[in-house]
Amino acid sequence: MSSVTTPARFALGPALRRTLRHPEFRRGALDIGHVALGISAWGLVTGVAMVKSGLSVPMALFMSLVVFAGSAQLTALPLIASGAPIWVVWVAATCVNLRFVIFSAMWRPYFAPYPRWQRAVIGYFTGDVNYVLFMKRFPDPGPHPDALPYFWGGVAINWFGWQASSILGIVLANVIPLEWGLGFAGVLALLGITCSLLQDKATWLAGGTAAAAAIAAYALPLRMNILLAVAAAVAVGLGIEAVERARRQARRDAQDRERA
Repeated sequence: MSSVTTPARFALGPALRRTLRHPEFRRGALDIGHVALGISAWGLVTGVAMVKSGLSVPMALFMSLVVFAGSAQLTALPLIASGAPIWVVWVAATCVNLRFVIFSAMWRPYFAPYPRWQRAVIGYFTGDVNYVLFMKRFPDPGPHPDALPYFWGGVAINWFGWQASSILGIVLANVIPLEWGLGFAGVLALLGITCSLLQDKATWLAGGTAAAAAIAAYALPLRMNILLAVAAAVAVGLGIEAVERARRQARRDAQDRERA
């Protein structure tokens, strides 16, 4: 794909083949491949949890394929198991996933030129790790010819890895004893993914802010502390980025004055 001026054509067969052969597609796949083991472990935990919570295997498979949101699934499962009203389940899952509203706002400059149906498909495949790696690869907002191939490269590993491990957990749930402590294993898997993404001062500061906000707001209902933590981390990240941009501009201005 050499330009983003004709995004509507991207989903066609020839363009799809070009995307699969694009260097950024491979780069996106390799980048997320570094944390694929942790993602798979979390998917396995979620698959087991769905069946252990009382869902039938067909319903668990349906939920895994349609919802594709581990945190929302694990939030909704105990409510479903306890017989909570459906509106409570929906509200709780929505609150947990409100962070994707923030992600969408940050992604809009890159994907706004594409048709609405294509943006909806992108939204379904969006994941937390995809977002972090994408923003690291393309820090400057705006349409970019390499952005979509990179995104789909990460999705190819993230979605298939999650679904394969989740389905494995669903199928094997009845032979895996609860004593294995899979819930704790899932926490460790997420912790491993998170730590692998903390690679500079900005991400460490944003991560520390998110952790502090999540703990401080733990008593909020419907897991609203997660949304607060994400918002705090994004705010800190944007602040650091603005400061760094101002510093780079100041250095360029100083160099221009010296040359003048």
